[in-house]
Amino acid sequence: MAVGASGFIGTRFCRRMQQNPTLKFSIIDKASSNAFPELCKIADVRNLDTLRSTIEENSIIVNLAAEHRDDVRPLSLYDDVNVGGAKNICVVAREKNVNTIVFTSSVAVYGFAPVGTDESGTINPFNDYGRTKYEAEQVFRSWQAEAPETRTLIVIRPTVVFGEQNRGNVYNLLKQISTGRFLMIGHGNNRKSMAYVENITAFIEYALTNFKPGAHTYNYIDKPDFTMNVLLSTVNRILGKSEKIKFRMPFWLGFGIGKIFDLIAAITGKRFAVSSIRIKKFCSNTVFGTSIEKLDFKAPVPISEALERTVRHEFIESHGNENVFYTE
Repeated sequence: MAVGASGFIGTRFCRRMQQNPTLKFSIIDKASSNAFPELCKIADVRNLDTLRSTIEENSIIVNLAAEHRDDVRPLSLYDDVNVGGAKNICVVAREKNVNTIVFTSSVAVYGFAPVGTDESGTINPFNDYGRTKYEAEQVFRSWQAEAPETRTLIVIRPTVVFGEQNRGNVYNLLKQISTGRFLMIGHGNNRKSMAYVENITAFIEYALTNFKPGAHTYNYIDKPDFTMNVLLSTVNRILGKSEKIKFRMPFWLGFGIGKIFDLIAAITGKRFAVSSIRIKKFCSNTVFGTSIEKLDFKAPVPISEALERTVRHEFIESHGNENVFYTE
């Protein structure tokens, strides 16, 4: 049962599952799946009764449901969906004899973490998203600990996920580069861990059948990590543009401009693409380690190829009016 699988990662995961005849799947989401409407059952993780009517006996649950945008209002939605949803899923899992849950959490649980932070890193979220993701992890851990010899929990903490048809932060960055509107803030030597959607769905598929009972936690990152300078020059090369960076705005100036937008947003209630937290995130090192490299899992698509596939799909090729996913 793929909960919250009508979205970006979920749709790619279900496409992958279609290719595996040994694994039957269905989608549970509050919105119907555009790609797989015939396999979708409508339910909201905040509503226990709808989950009871859709989760099947003895199934495996992959929980992709989340409230995750930077601008969620009211803030209580983070708790209602991420934590309350986890509690409801565990209630139904107990009732339906579910023994395996895969939960997609986030590296946001670490906050502004030291470079190379792995699964043993200090939990220090800086926002409600990271906080509630970690609290949801604890809910699932409590469920697993009730029957440690028979229940399996796999917690996957992805870094920022990108890929074709996504309209999140990475897409916005790539679009700015492609249109010539990108402005480098800071020195550009800061590195960014990223994850390609096809690779993370491959790891979710791997997790369904390759772990024994217990609680397992993995960061998901596709290596190597790009610096912002390398990312910019690589995308420009794919687009056939000059790889030279012509102008840089000092961090202090960019951060100050972000603060001005924060103030305007607070006064007017409007949402802006520019904010101080986004400037800070952009200029920070966001580099994580992962113990996945100790497993026999191999990502199907190298990160350099994944970036090229995405840039070509979105900014060079034509794909008509295909469905896209708006996430951050």
